[in-house]
Amino acid sequence: MAKAHIVDTKDQARVPFLRGILTRSLRDAGLTFEEAYDIASVMRDRLGDAEISSDQLRIQVAELLRKRYDTSVVERYLARRKRAPATILVESGDGLVTPFSRGRHMQFLEASGLTVRQAEPVTARVYEHLLRKGVTKIPTCRLSHLTYLALKKSLGNKAAKRYLVWFQFAHSGQPLLILIGGTVGCGKSTLATALAHKLDVVRIQSTDMLREVMRMMVPERMLPVLHTSSFNAWRKLPFADVRQADPEVLIADGYQSQAELLAVAGEAVLNRARKERVALILEGVHIQPAFAESLRDVDDAIIVPLVLAVLKQKELRKRIKGRGTQAPRRRARRYLREFDSIWRLQSFLLSEADRCDVPIVSNIDKEKATHEVVRVVIDRLTGVFHGKPRQVFGIIPGHNLPETMPGPARSAASA
Repeated sequence: MAKAHIVDTKDQARVPFLRGILTRSLRDAGLTFEEAYDIASVMRDRLGDAEISSDQLRIQVAELLRKRYDTSVVERYLARRKRAPATILVESGDGLVTPFSRGRHMQFLEASGLTVRQAEPVTARVYEHLLRKGVTKIPTCRLSHLTYLALKKSLGNKAAKRYLVWFQFAHSGQPLLILIGGTVGCGKSTLATALAHKLDVVRIQSTDMLREVMRMMVPERMLPVLHTSSFNAWRKLPFADVRQADPEVLIADGYQSQAELLAVAGEAVLNRARKERVALILEGVHIQPAFAESLRDVDDAIIVPLVLAVLKQKELRKRIKGRGTQAPRRRARRYLREFDSIWRLQSFLLSEADRCDVPIVSNIDKEKATHEVVRVVIDRLTGVFHGKPRQVFGIIPGHNLPETMPGPARSAASA
């Protein structure tokens, strides 16, 4: 299929018309992806295989925008050529210079507790502000202060405060260690992966993997309780007679016996992360609330324990059954046969979490659960970091820090 070609007015370079490039430019002017893609598609069809200068293309796009949108959209689109630099550079405190990335900016906002829907317009607003001012280079602290002001204006003081706390933590050098406990099928691994992406955590460790290593090192005859499932570990305990015992007590005793063995390996992993000062997510059924409680006095890292749960039996059964598509089906069938034990173990973990004041996160929807865990992390950080804006962002030579940022007022909806 023949393609239209664009001739750059300045250097006469001839390049193919690319719908994706025009779509991106229109999104920068404030259109949604669907709106921008539709305009770019119309232009592609209109051009056919013609050759057109870059200036003429901009004129035709602007005319099409005038027919569909108000003048502010047209002005933003045309202003990009006049005012926007090819790249806005961001300079960190140690002198490292990188291009401003809206994707990374949004990710940082999401890490501070915003949803994607809340973060996207804030990033767009900050970016448009930089374009209007003709900024070509900006210090990280200045950019972050502008973001703080945009949040305060758009979403209110609480959202701005959470961002301030996350920024102060991110520049503190302290590692973030997140401990995710929960029974079989509650979604620990899936949530850990999503959380690692959102919070930019590069290390995830499963207690199941630690258990496998220990099983290779210690034979079953020496530690039989290690060589079975957590919900069935009681069967390997040296009880004189289990027939008279309470099933819930048996399951709890067996689980705790196995979890205490894994606590040694888990603590070693956490100590290594503290020593290297790297963020880590440790997830697995063996993360018992009492283990997390024993780490409260650590002062060289931020430790955030939580228990993930599926609070409806029908939903947990459904999830365990679904594991058969990702794990051996015989394992899923075995879990379903032992469902009562799994449910009792979850009840024990939730009771222990309540006793130890460890947050419980219900996992019905992955996106909502991930967002809730981020809020748990921010709540924990809020108890540690209390800096004021000028303390956190600093006084920047050659830059006055405005108290407000131009833009639409905050909606009545709470952040």
